[in-house]
Amino acid sequence: MDELKIDVIDAEHAGELLTVRRAAFVTEAQLYDDPHIPSLTQTLDELTEDLARTDVVTLGAWAGGRLVGSVRVGLEEDRALLGRLAVVPDLQGQGIGTQLLMAVLHYLPEQTQEVWVFTGQDSKQNLSLYAKHGFEHQYDQNAGDLTYAYLRKILGGMAAAAESESAEESTSAVNG
Repeated sequence: MDELKIDVIDAEHAGELLTVRRAAFVTEAQLYDDPHIPSLTQTLDELTEDLARTDVVTLGAWAGGRLVGSVRVGLEEDRALLGRLAVVPDLQGQGIGTQLLMAVLHYLPEQTQEVWVFTGQDSKQNLSLYAKHGFEHQYDQNAGDLTYAYLRKILGGMAAAAESESAEESTSAVNG
């Protein structure tokens, strides 16, 4: 796989983003036997509107010229809500989701104290990924036939890990 580049997605890439999300969330739809989950029913116009919002940051991961993953970050006062973490099916399990999760830190306002994420209660791989990165289960919420698990991470530990990682990269660049 080419080197991964992570950056903000703009409206120019909305169609490509919609395709990536739909491909990535088909397995979720199958898991829940529900083809009408929001990530599969969002229209291009709705997505374009979402990308234009000032309280939302959507990051994309590119391998060469191909968009291979994304994450949506809703910003509220002192917290962020991650959603729609998506990686194209043929590259899942290769660390792209983790890289997107770590990259989110660099796009959060300074006052952000905590990061929340939600996923389907039965989405074991997603729950495992978030737990591995220090997110702790807080509560479940029903939405129609679906039950979402909400997890939270207090930013202090996450920010310190990102700073430590950045320091290591700087040191290896200097020593390398």
